[in-house]
Amino acid sequence: MKVIICGAGQVGWQIAKQLSSEKNDVTVVDNNPALVRRATDTLDVQGIEGFASYPDVLERAGARDADMVIAATYSDEVNMVTCQVAHSVFGVPRKIARLRSQSYLTAIYSDLYRRDHLPIDVVISPEKEVAEAALRRLAAPAAFDTQAFLAGGVQLMGIMLEEDCPVLNTSLRELSDLFSTLRAIVVGVRREGRLFAPEPNDQLFAKDEVYVFAHSDDLTRTLEIFGKTHAKQERVVILGGGNVGLAVAQALETRTERVRAKIIEKNRKTAEKAADSLERTIVLNGDALDQELLAEAGITRADAALCVTDDDKVNMLAAVRAKQRGAKMAICLVNDPTLVPILNALDIDAYINPRATTVSSILRHIRHGRVRNVYSVGDGEAEVIEAQVLSTSPISGKPIRDIDFPEGVLVGAISKGGKYVKPTGATRIDEGDVITIFSLRDDVPEVERLLQVSIDYF
Repeated sequence: MKVIICGAGQVGWQIAKQLSSEKNDVTVVDNNPALVRRATDTLDVQGIEGFASYPDVLERAGARDADMVIAATYSDEVNMVTCQVAHSVFGVPRKIARLRSQSYLTAIYSDLYRRDHLPIDVVISPEKEVAEAALRRLAAPAAFDTQAFLAGGVQLMGIMLEEDCPVLNTSLRELSDLFSTLRAIVVGVRREGRLFAPEPNDQLFAKDEVYVFAHSDDLTRTLEIFGKTHAKQERVVILGGGNVGLAVAQALETRTERVRAKIIEKNRKTAEKAADSLERTIVLNGDALDQELLAEAGITRADAALCVTDDDKVNMLAAVRAKQRGAKMAICLVNDPTLVPILNALDIDAYINPRATTVSSILRHIRHGRVRNVYSVGDGEAEVIEAQVLSTSPISGKPIRDIDFPEGVLVGAISKGGKYVKPTGATRIDEGDVITIFSLRDDVPEVERLLQVSIDYF
């Protein structure tokens, strides 16, 4: 597949890394020569310096025979014009644009992106994706990572195993025997910085980060087995009242169970806008690091502090201060992946990486076959792919034990006729089944092949 990626920032670079590693023909376009050079020096991609929306620049990038354009520059308008030029001048079949401004995302204006208007096939909103990720973190406070699959019927949870975890030194095979009725499967383990798909005889140790697929009705029991308690989030303090903080507060206000939320926002105009948009949420104007303001917001009794300002370091410091002042849990937004290793030392419970959430959204629309959902795990180390099994797929009609999956691949959950099935070696995969597969990055191309990859399904 020939793909042009416009914008070589964090998101563009990560997508380029992912697609080039899978032997796609990738060209990166950016008007910053340093970013283009970084991409060409570190990845197997071609680089073009220039403005992505210029027709001559797109032509030099190979737009005339490109299968897809991904517009992920820092400017919404450049991304929109790039898609228009790619469609009108070069007839590129598939166009994906990242748009930040909420005004462009309002549902009543969705006709704007029709083929005969502004032809964008997929619109990705980083702020919307991040807000949804924040809500998932709040819903599962004991997990450092969460994502829903199979229409919400199954959750992928990332759980850090502590010294008091009751199932330490237990093999996964023994775990299945001990809790035979538990609808949960461990699909990934990160140990000493290395992520791998475990074998049945592998044991679990303290400080392991495990990725578990669990039926939504078994979340609490799964967490308890791994030594975690599932606490309700009744009081939430949101530090940062921009698009992300506002979206989270609005979602919390619509919940049936009452959640008391307060926002602290430094910029007065942003604070006023948030206050006008919310009904029950109290908005305080001031610095998120101000101890008196944190006390006024009730941080000492907060079940969670969600730090989502536009400054990584402020988010991290605010999260530390919130925990020191009594907040039971702290979640912070971190754009810079090099800061992530520091979070555990700072006693920050969970983080949200906007790049990872945006990359997951884009990959969802790139993967071939009947792919319904894609989630990028960690720093692109693995993917969880949810897909419908086609009649022509090599896995259709076979039990899992007879399918030649690579070592880095495990089936996490199956839906047959809309009903959840816990996969075992004897479980047969049939046409029409929806399966979720955990795959290490290097094994993704083989997973796509097993799902019967074809450009016809675009």
